[in-house]
Amino acid sequence: MTPSHDLRPAFYPIELKWLGGVLMTLKLDLPKELEAELSIGAAREGVPVEIYALRLLSASRAGAGRIQTGAELVEYWNREGVIGSRTDIADSQSHARSIRGAAERRDRD
Repeated sequence: MTPSHDLRPAFYPIELKWLGGVLMTLKLDLPKELEAELSIGAAREGVPVEIYALRLLSASRAGAGRIQTGAELVEYWNREGVIGSRTDIADSQSHARSIRGAAERRDRD
């Protein structure tokens, strides 16, 4: 059986820059699919792949990227495709009220 996608690594040089100076140069052999994901993410944010990769690396550090405000949460939900994913719910406020009402009426032991 032949795979439907090419998993051979692609040579992908990335130069990480910070405040105008080069901190480190990484040369990565990425699978074509990962290379495509990086390119798509960078295009979505309107930045070069190098900057997008640097953002991903920075966000993965411990404590980095924690959501601290409601606006950051909504931005995260938009980025992850959560907002608008429940097409079966026409009126979200009415749906939330019915869930809240059911919770208030449930039996408690």
